[in-house]
Amino acid sequence: MATRSMDDWLDAYGESHQNPTNKKVHFVCVPVIFFTIVGFLWAIPFPALLPGLNWASLALVFVTLYYLRLSPPIALGMLVFSLLCLSGLSLLEGMGISVFWFSLVVFVLAWIGQFWGHKVEGKKPSFFEDIQYLMIGPAWIMGFLYRKWGIKY
Repeated sequence: MATRSMDDWLDAYGESHQNPTNKKVHFVCVPVIFFTIVGFLWAIPFPALLPGLNWASLALVFVTLYYLRLSPPIALGMLVFSLLCLSGLSLLEGMGISVFWFSLVVFVLAWIGQFWGHKVEGKKPSFFEDIQYLMIGPAWIMGFLYRKWGIKY
């Protein structure tokens, strides 16, 4: 089985994300969905083994390894974003906000936005073709930012 390159993944993902409105929706909703999924994992009780360790931080190790296999520069960007997500969740929790309920409400709203964007686009979401596109969406945005900033990936 041949492994797709990061460029192959991003190009294929980009095919169903051509409409400017859908792109804007994705630039907001994809990072928000990533954040809320990390939030769901954060909210699952974890044995108190090491301070700061939880299901979210553990899962993000594997997420980073997935991206590292495809593109070390993208993996670094996603690691930075992942750490920002963890910091944001810590802040929410410190403010007494339920991470689970916050994540649930925002997750649902973001997916409504995503499906609306695809209705505008006139194409179904890429993950209907391959579930891995759920991981490629955030990398697609990171790739866009890298190209804008002149960073090779």
